[in-house]
Amino acid sequence: MTGNERLVNPISTAELNRRWDAVRAAMETLGLDALVMQNNNEFLGGYVKWFTDTPARNAYYQTVLFSRSAPMAVVRQGPMGGARDVPEGDLENRGIGRLLTNPSYTSVHYSGRYDAEQILSELKRRGHRRIGLVGTAGMSYDFCAHLQSGALPNASFVDATEMVDRLKALKSPEEQERIRRTAAMQDEIVALLAQRIRPGMKDFEVAALAQYEGQLRGSEQGIFLGSSAPLGSASQFVQRHFQGRELREGDHLTLLVENNGAGGFYTEIARTFVLGKASQELREGFELVREAQQHTLRLLKPGTPCREIFAAHNAFMRARGQAPETRLYAHGQGYDMVERPLLREDETQEIEAGMCIVVHPAFMKPSLFAIVCDNYFVTPDGPSECLHKTPQRIFEL
Repeated sequence: MTGNERLVNPISTAELNRRWDAVRAAMETLGLDALVMQNNNEFLGGYVKWFTDTPARNAYYQTVLFSRSAPMAVVRQGPMGGARDVPEGDLENRGIGRLLTNPSYTSVHYSGRYDAEQILSELKRRGHRRIGLVGTAGMSYDFCAHLQSGALPNASFVDATEMVDRLKALKSPEEQERIRRTAAMQDEIVALLAQRIRPGMKDFEVAALAQYEGQLRGSEQGIFLGSSAPLGSASQFVQRHFQGRELREGDHLTLLVENNGAGGFYTEIARTFVLGKASQELREGFELVREAQQHTLRLLKPGTPCREIFAAHNAFMRARGQAPETRLYAHGQGYDMVERPLLREDETQEIEAGMCIVVHPAFMKPSLFAIVCDNYFVTPDGPSECLHKTPQRIFEL
């Protein structure tokens, strides 16, 4: 592909065509004329990105109408009632035939129906009757309600999320290569942090340094959770608002780097740093979660129900005197920071070859927060080698 110089590391057109062909084949089987999806962020808004290679950002809605037999129609932020046909070969809008705009905002309640009105008009113009909704949890209530209000009396709406989720979870060779590059970028960030963390830095300065180094390497978005504490107190994950503490000699700091790489794919890594020597309690805690990760990996084989792996992890932790897991300790990743499947009791999917799974077992008590976090691909024989090459150890600085 001859690239548009404005695009930062676009996915190939061949990859987009692979996705579109797979979805259209599935739609044919289910008798669907069109799919409709809406996202408003780049953290958990991967449907729009997967179909168009353009992320939704800044809480601005982006709505996609994907037809089985015609180019997409997309609604984005812009002038009221904007509509134009996209010329063939437009590299910023591949696969899109119609671009619609309106100035709608999550903070302005009466604008919540604008996207739906434009999508309804396009559905009517195209004569679509059986429509699949994808990822309704990420759509606004007003959008969904107006879309299904009866304005298209001969149309029926069904949930097509399961169909898309499975296709999206199985990574192509090109997607896997992008994901490996994201993990390598995060390895570089951790190595730089180990060189630069010093007493006197604020927690948010460490997080800002991680974000900055990622941005220089093509990252577009991410979160950086962590905090410092004296040994004997838990250094738990916290958001930027609570990262005001200053590091002191002898402290430890746990940091999660969960940013996407150039092109938009997420991985995540978490490690603990000590400004001095780690305590025995910290070492033992880290070794326990490292063993827990290895225990989960041994079960990460195609055909295994996710709920069974979750139950086995809780049995492992109970046998070692820890409480059962109630948080999300392992899950898929791609264009979403959290993507199906989830290793949890309510997940219906099974493990399949081609998935990218992050495994981050943890436990916390007043004196300790212990975690290890890394990504793996699922192969036909089980998990791949760890995508992160950062040593699984506590970094004593």
